[in-house]
Amino acid sequence: MSLTSGLAIYFIIWWVVLFAVLPIGVRTQEEEGEIVPGTVPSAPHAPQLAKKAVLTTIVAGVIFAAFYWVRVYSGLTLDDFPI
Repeated sequence: MSLTSGLAIYFIIWWVVLFAVLPIGVRTQEEEGEIVPGTVPSAPHAPQLAKKAVLTTIVAGVIFAAFYWVRVYSGLTLDDFPI
């Protein structure tokens, strides 16, 4: 696996994991009782994006490491799977 393809695969995994992590722990402004004027009540109160970016990076790294191990060291290829 080349560096470019590895980075591309990691990037795709990172984005998929990000969308899975984003809703974790989100509370709306309406649930918190502090609605900022000019926003919808369903807007997140404190999304904690930096914390979620770090969590996403860690989880994506673990998934990519498993993918890399399967791809490089186990010898499995797409041809090994029945269609």
